[in-house]
Amino acid sequence: MQTLDADATRARLPAAPLIDALRARFVRGCDMPPRAVHAVAQADGKPAGHLLLMPAWQPGALLGVKIVSVFPGNAAQGLPSVHGVYLLLDAATGVPLAQLDGSELTSRRTAAVSALAASYLARADATRLLIVGAGRIASLMAEAMACVRPIARVRVWNHRASGAQALAARLRDGGADAQAVPDLATAVHEADIVSCATLATQPLIQGVWLRPGTHVDLVGSFTPEMRETDSDCVRRARVFVDHEEALEKAGDLVQAASDGAFAPARLSGTLSQLCRGERTGRADAHEITLFKSVGSALQDLAGAQLAWSGTASGDR
Repeated sequence: MQTLDADATRARLPAAPLIDALRARFVRGCDMPPRAVHAVAQADGKPAGHLLLMPAWQPGALLGVKIVSVFPGNAAQGLPSVHGVYLLLDAATGVPLAQLDGSELTSRRTAAVSALAASYLARADATRLLIVGAGRIASLMAEAMACVRPIARVRVWNHRASGAQALAARLRDGGADAQAVPDLATAVHEADIVSCATLATQPLIQGVWLRPGTHVDLVGSFTPEMRETDSDCVRRARVFVDHEEALEKAGDLVQAASDGAFAPARLSGTLSQLCRGERTGRADAHEITLFKSVGSALQDLAGAQLAWSGTASGDR
């Protein structure tokens, strides 16, 4: 069995091949039971931890499960709250094939999914990218988006200016025309693609700021209480999701529905439907599009297969 630590997992998941691997997996699909979430009680009044199990498999090919632990009390001990590991097995025999770093796999496939969606939803001439956030996933967005659109300018906004400045500096070191910006409204108005990867619980992006033709990419909210956009933003856009679970889990959509600005019947399609050609993406240069991702075990399986095999060839 191969063991791929964080550095090895990162090295085996370059953005362009990962986008191709994800596209192939969204077309082929896989068996994907609902994720299991177990509460882990803690002693001494500490907040409970949670264990998440995310399995997926292609019959006769590959089987994988991501194990994620979320322990909020770790912060008091100077430890990260979230850890993850991915186990890949032969689906015909159950023989373990590889163990991967779950955090690297998750962050890299998440950015690649955003880029895959943008390949259908962003304007072909989109050159100006705004990254909202400065964490691990946000740091990967410029590389991923540049694989599918001719990104020539990157701007970064973060609720802590120092984070935006640090990320912009790293992107410049990599050759990008990147700058931190203090005014979010102006930055959104000037962008062709707005990619948000934050833990916001109050809207950051206001619909009134969006120009016609903008593509909005939302990564951060994964509970009904979290959101990165206001309801007007959702109301103005054609909405797509990576998985139907987003309609119940993503606060951007749940809260917009509560406000009367969105209804599930208005959903324009899923990423699988886009990849299979069952739904059309951007229809013209003027419409506003919005993609909301919440992640899925299918995405993990595609990334794990690529990291293990070194190819984006689909099923063995």
